[in-house]
Amino acid sequence: MSCPICSKPTDPAFRPFCSKRCADVDLARWLGGGYAIPSTNPDDAEEAIEAMERSLLGRDATDDDTPPGKPH
Repeated sequence: MSCPICSKPTDPAFRPFCSKRCADVDLARWLGGGYAIPSTNPDDAEEAIEAMERSLLGRDATDDDTPPGKPH
């Protein structure tokens, strides 16, 4: 099996990757949305934007509009 990032032979310690570097490159692609499936549905885009905004504010979907760190 070859590394999905650089095509070198895999290392059992980092399988399916050849090194920690390639594993980190793959993780960065996941976290950065590089593996996202494109959609033309406008509702998907709005949901994604709302989720990002909640994430950046440190809140989840069940929180109200109270600023973080303030009592409800």
